Amino acid sequence: MKHILRALALAMCVTLFAAAPASGQERSATKQGFELAPKSGKKILVFRPSVQVGSQSTGGMFEPNGEWTDSAKRNLQVALEKLQTKLGNEIVVAPEAYGEDAQKLAEHMALFAAVSDAVIEYQFFRGNRLPTKKRDNKEDVFDWSLGAGVADLPGAKDADYGLFLYNRDAYGSTGRKVLQVLAMLGPGIPVKSGEHQGYAGLVDLKTGDILWLNADAAMGGDVREAEGADKRAAQLLEDFPGSDLGQ
Repeated sequence: MKHILRALALAMCVTLFAAAPASGQERSATKQGFELAPKSGKKILVFRPSVQVGSQSTGGMFEPNGEWTDSAKRNLQVALEKLQTKLGNEIVVAPEAYGEDAQKLAEHMALFAAVSDAVIEYQFFRGNRLPTKKRDNKEDVFDWSLGAGVADLPGAKDADYGLFLYNRDAYGSTGRKVLQVLAMLGPGIPVKSGEHQGYAGLVDLKTGDILWLNADAAMGGDVREAEGADKRAAQLLEDFPGSDLGQ
């Protein structure tokens, strides 16, 4: 029975996804007035990416998978190292954090993810844009911050900017895919199978202001594989200020 359900889900999902329009395109924004020249002499501190990989249960719950997460961490680290020389400024890898420093870093990574979610919801979607995020002439206002606490993170005092990277993948289980197909065939609430979020942000380490953000709740590339991680890393850093990543 399980084999039949798996085959049915796969066949119908392929058909439905092939007919569906492309969505979830990445969005990025830069704080007004901020510019970063390719060789400005600024030092960018790259924090180790926060990576979570698992499966999405039939009920939509995230179920972490340690093996997938470890593979994704290794693959993304290698992929990011390939791109660092193209970022156009001095790149420094943040030191390993322990004890209280590790807790602070984890808290700020979680904060970064939460703020990125808010940006997607209340800035990138025009229909939901907060009044404080637009001017009288309807021009966008990108004004978000992680707070001055970033100045206390490991390595922050020796750099100008910090690069935060967050990645979360939940691959839909067979039960979730079957539920999605059934929901699409009926008049019920649509069901989404799988979640692939990726956020990259450049932060002023003195003020905590987010200077540039690339936040996408529907990224491509299977981070469990080296080739997929290369694609994801390139998507995360696309449009990075002062870089030649698109060349």
